[in-house]
Amino acid sequence: MNADLLITGISQLATARGSAPKHGAAMRELEVMREASIAITGGRITWVGRFLDWDGQASATFDVEGRAVVPALIDPHTHAVWAGDRLADFDARTSGKSYEDILRAGGGIRSSIRATAAASKEDLVCLAAPRINRLLHSGATTIEIKSGYGFTTAAEIAMLEAIQMLRAVTPARLLSTLLIHIPPSDPAERARYVIDTCNDLIPEVATQRLASAVDVFVEQEAWHIEEAAQILECAKRHGMKTKLHTEQFQRIGGLELGVGLGVLSVDHLEACASEQLALLASSSTIATILPGVSLHLGIPAAPGRQLIDSGVAVAVGTDLNPGSSPLFSAVTALALAVRLNGLTASEALVAGTVNAACALDLIDIGRLEAELYADFLVLEGSDWRELVYTLGANPVREVWARGQRVAP
Repeated sequence: MNADLLITGISQLATARGSAPKHGAAMRELEVMREASIAITGGRITWVGRFLDWDGQASATFDVEGRAVVPALIDPHTHAVWAGDRLADFDARTSGKSYEDILRAGGGIRSSIRATAAASKEDLVCLAAPRINRLLHSGATTIEIKSGYGFTTAAEIAMLEAIQMLRAVTPARLLSTLLIHIPPSDPAERARYVIDTCNDLIPEVATQRLASAVDVFVEQEAWHIEEAAQILECAKRHGMKTKLHTEQFQRIGGLELGVGLGVLSVDHLEACASEQLALLASSSTIATILPGVSLHLGIPAAPGRQLIDSGVAVAVGTDLNPGSSPLFSAVTALALAVRLNGLTASEALVAGTVNAACALDLIDIGRLEAELYADFLVLEGSDWRELVYTLGANPVREVWARGQRVAP
């Protein structure tokens, strides 16, 4: 066997196996190989095994000097494109106001919508690029970015075009999602917005291939299930994948709607109830939990332990956004999932790699196996568990994407 590059000196190589989402107890099934090597050709892995078993020729070698290697992380839920800030909201919350109180008063997401609408696409790219770079340095080589800070077709398309422009300034793989975030305050405008979304926005986004999925925020202060169903059915008719923000503050039927429609993922789930677990476990839908929200807003964490024990496939994301989760580190999201959501170290790694890939309908990343892209992390230490143990410092020494070192 010949290879372009052979990675040597790996103390531990930790990875899940197989492209299917890992449910329940399967999230604890990691292969941890000692004294390992990875052979890479054309940006893809051609061989993984113990160094002593390698009998091929490599044009070059790279020695990681006794450090651990894991698959690169995947962030399946961010809002990384925005303008303005939410510091006034932060002050209000620390003074006793709830997230929903602030939203009802015209702050929250609505203030981000106003600021983002006032920014040019070039401004949005300049603002978002450093955020993407921080996520990349924290280990995320694949990042989903949502629109959602626009009340018009033009504003949403401008956000999605900004995400397209960002692809030229980062080695990370960026996936775009059209997010139908919150409704206009006026009931008449609300009904009109749903019609415009289905008649104009989704068809235009699908035609231009500006996004691969449509997401809807289902909450008492956002969209209700009848509206969300209409939007998601429209997305499916136009060949787009579907997702839901749901069960963050209340249970109004969003999870049940998502499972019934076969959405890729239901995200948040801080208010998920025990009676909903079996329904989710019996489905193909991924549960994406977002511990940064619980930390920042001081709300109960999603029941990660109960979800996994019930047989659900769980993913973890940062939910990077200006209001409820200013979390710029994918690896910190995993560390928080261990501490706040009750995941084990192996479950967190699976949640941030193969299951996160499945939440985005990707099968060529998230694991270290032959024929997959050579996206991996070299850690600072020799034990892979330092990935989720470390707080306050970055445990990631090097980030590799498609066989190239892209950070630092």
